[in-house]
Amino acid sequence: MKKSIILSIGILIAAYAYPCTNFLVGKNASADGSTIISYAADSYTLYGFLHFSPAADHPKGAMREVKDWDTGRPQGHIPQVAHTYNVVGNMNEHQLTIGETTWGGREELWDTVGIDYGSLMYIALERCKTAREAIDCMVSLVEQYGYASEGETFSIGDPNEIWIMDMIGKGKDQKGANWVAVRIPDDCICAHANQARITTLPLSAKTKTVGNRVITKDGNCMWSKDLITFARNKGYFTGKDTEFNYQACFAPFDFTALYICEARVWSFFRHFSSEMDRYFDYASGKTFLETGKKDAGTPMPLFIRPDRKISVQDIKDCMRDHYDGTPLDITQGVAAGPWHSKLRYGKLGFQLDSTQYWYERPTATQQTGWSYVAQMRGYSNANAGGIFWFGVDDAATSVYVPMYPTISQVPECFREGNGDFTNFSWSSAWWVFNVVANWAYTKYSAMRPEITLRQQRWETDFNNRVASIDQAVANMDNEEATDYLTDYSCSQAQAVTADWQNLAIYLLVKYLDGQEKKVKDGHFELDRFGGCAYPDRPAYPEQYLHTIAPHTAHE
Repeated sequence: MKKSIILSIGILIAAYAYPCTNFLVGKNASADGSTIISYAADSYTLYGFLHFSPAADHPKGAMREVKDWDTGRPQGHIPQVAHTYNVVGNMNEHQLTIGETTWGGREELWDTVGIDYGSLMYIALERCKTAREAIDCMVSLVEQYGYASEGETFSIGDPNEIWIMDMIGKGKDQKGANWVAVRIPDDCICAHANQARITTLPLSAKTKTVGNRVITKDGNCMWSKDLITFARNKGYFTGKDTEFNYQACFAPFDFTALYICEARVWSFFRHFSSEMDRYFDYASGKTFLETGKKDAGTPMPLFIRPDRKISVQDIKDCMRDHYDGTPLDITQGVAAGPWHSKLRYGKLGFQLDSTQYWYERPTATQQTGWSYVAQMRGYSNANAGGIFWFGVDDAATSVYVPMYPTISQVPECFREGNGDFTNFSWSSAWWVFNVVANWAYTKYSAMRPEITLRQQRWETDFNNRVASIDQAVANMDNEEATDYLTDYSCSQAQAVTADWQNLAIYLLVKYLDGQEKKVKDGHFELDRFGGCAYPDRPAYPEQYLHTIAPHTAHE
């Protein structure tokens, strides 16, 4: 039987709230030439809705309010620009996409004054057309107003380029941030999951300094000018400049940074590279513990070249990863119960006597508020542009519905204010998908395959329609195309939500009271008198019976 990880008390920082996972795919690594970014926004208090900010013109002197994305705390106002772009979710009308994961890092560098990471993303989406413009915008904002967040990694992409950027503040006494941004090669993939991933800088390359930024001659890496000096002054780094390591300075490893975070990156890479097994001891934290926390082992590269081309559907499927088939598979072991549930009660870890235990933390998790797979199609006609594949709640039991970044409104089922975290609404997709998922967790090995089949039918149909949608809008003017895509996106989201309402009722009826009603040709079987056929009463699996037998009355 698989065991949860065991650690001595006192050697780790608390790691109970690690959220979010991002996957990145360069245009020459994708099957269709698009760039791809995925993002799961995970939090136990996050209500899933589709962000929408319509394009707008603003008068001279207008101000934009800034509120902390996580708490809603007012942060102040900044001057508004003359024109802001249409933003649907985390993609704008120019197909610029931004995602993130939080890694915390050194607490003395956190601040609450300035612009938080969430606001940075959405302000950049409102104002920028390309990834490079977005990086410049985000850095300029924190230099001017300060950075009001913990350590963060951003995924920033447009139809041509994918970037990863690590950022942490300078503490309460300084504005600006310690940051570094790296362009991912077009034929590579990358990932981050609540742990800083950029290590060394290309200091041997020719560089130029522009303002407070150092940029390599090829333009594929940039960082804050005083990055190394700052680390030295704080005592984070004492070696030669060529030995500088961003991750080691600002987000030094503890066990959870590996087992809870880097393991998700490893699991993504393993789907597309036959060489990832050799990194398991590193990603699982095994080497870290065996060396007495002195050596994490051979670190995974920041990016890898995949063994094959990767489709958008591949990324959707990776967002549903449970570490399936690996020693970390969360659906296996005693904690998964008889029906292989992914649900774990309490926090990510628990203390018992003098020992700290940790559960696995896969990409697909019950506390996801919403997730997306952004497909940035530079080759596509401008009317259709990118596709923002959007889903709510646990990706393993959700459906990614195509939203186009030029639409003029979002579907009612995805709309902010249609229900909230404490007010149920049958017209809210988030609540409907939660009903299905939470019922499925009670008998996951039985219900998940039924959910997956319906999920696959919808997504296969959506994938097959992409070409016809492109063709339909190819000769439309912008207004006609917007209307067409708005109607399509909204109608499909509403249809999926209605289907999941029916699925919730079907699963409740079929698996009522731990039984399983017989189904034939899509209908519940009846007996010869027209009543319900006697249901099956599946027993616990034999392996689980061995677990409970010693505690059960016997002859």
